[in-house]
Amino acid sequence: MTAFSLEPAQLAWCAELRAVAAERLRPLADKGEPGRVNRALLAELGQLGLLGRLFTSGALGLCLMRESLAYACTEAETALALQGLGAHPVHAHGTETQRARWLPRVADGSAVAAFALSEPGAGSDAAALGLRAERDGSPGVASGGGPTRWRLTGEKCWISNAPEADFYTVFARTTPEAGARGVTAFLVPADRPGLTGAGLDMLSPHPIGALAFDAVPVTADDVLGEVDRGFRVAMGTLNLFRPSVGAFAVGMARAALDATLAHTARRDAFGGKLRDLQAVSHQVAEMALRTEAARLMVYAAATAYDEGAPDVPRRAAMAKLLATETAQYVVDTAVQLHGARALQRGHLLEHLYREVRAPRIYEGASEVQRGIIAKELYAAHQEAR
Repeated sequence: MTAFSLEPAQLAWCAELRAVAAERLRPLADKGEPGRVNRALLAELGQLGLLGRLFTSGALGLCLMRESLAYACTEAETALALQGLGAHPVHAHGTETQRARWLPRVADGSAVAAFALSEPGAGSDAAALGLRAERDGSPGVASGGGPTRWRLTGEKCWISNAPEADFYTVFARTTPEAGARGVTAFLVPADRPGLTGAGLDMLSPHPIGALAFDAVPVTADDVLGEVDRGFRVAMGTLNLFRPSVGAFAVGMARAALDATLAHTARRDAFGGKLRDLQAVSHQVAEMALRTEAARLMVYAAATAYDEGAPDVPRRAAMAKLLATETAQYVVDTAVQLHGARALQRGHLLEHLYREVRAPRIYEGASEVQRGIIAKELYAAHQEAR
C-alpha cells in the first residue's frame, strides 16, 4: 500500500464508520451537555470497539477513524481522540501495573483520560513547564526507606476532559532550570489529595478545564517512562496525534465541502443555480483541491510514523499545519457560500465553524508547527553538508 491510496477494505471501513457515527453516535452526542464529558457516548464508542483500536490501529488507522467520525459527528471524534491522547503515554511507557489498571477501562469507555501538558505561562512551549515536582523530604524517604516521592505544586490550563477525567498524564518539572531535560511524566489519578479543577467556558463544545496542584503526592510508581525524560514521552505522543488532528480537520473539511456541493447545486440564484456562477464553482474547486492535498499529506505522515521513518516530526508538523489551516479556509468559504442560513444556531456549518478554530492552536499552534518544520529542515541540511 502507498501513502496515497487506500485498500478497498479500508474504504469500506471508513464508510461504515461514517454510517455508525450518523446513526448511533450522533443521537448520543445530541443528548450531551456542551463542555461536559459525555460518558454515554464514550460507553458506546467502547461497545463498538473503537476505543480499543486506539492502541492497535497504528497512526494511519487512527487517522482513518478520526476523519470518518469527524465527517458525521465531531463530538464522537473528539471523545475518542482525547481518550487516545490521555492514555497513549500509559500504553507506550506505562508499567504493567499501570497498564492493567487503566487501559481496559479506557478501552471500554468507563475511565476518562486526559493529557495535562499546557500551562498558563507555557502554552505550546513544553520545555518551559512550571509545574513543580519537589522531592518529598519525609524521614522515611530521606533514609531510603521507600520509593522516591514528590509533591506536585502548580497549575495546568486548557486541559481537555478536565476537570472530569478519571486520570491525567501530567508533565512536571523534576529538575529546575533544566529545560526539556528536567521534565517527568506522571500518571495521576483524579482522586489524589490536593488535586482540584474547574471547567472553562470555551468556544469549542468539548470539555476543557484548569487544574490546580496543591502538594499532590506522587511516587516512583506513578512515573511514566523515566525521571527527567518526560519531554520524550510528550513529543512521542504528539508526533502520533498531530497527523490525526489533521485527519480530524480533513473530516470537517470534507463535510463542509459536501454540504456546499449540495447547497450550490440546488440553490436558485440570478436565473440559474449557484453552481452556474463561475465565481462559485471556482471557489468549490479550490475547496476540493486543498482538502485533497491535506488528506494526502495526513496519510503520508501517518504512514511514515507507522514505518518508523526518521523525519516523522517534520511530517507530523506539516500534516497538522496544512490540514488545520485548510479546514479553516474550507469551512469559512462554505459559510460564505451558504449565506446567513449557515450562521443559524444548529446548522451544520455553524457547528463546524465553532469546531474548526481550536485545532490550529492545540497540540502546538500553527506557528509552533512552522518552527518545527524549519528546525528539522535546517538540521537535515546541516547533516547533508
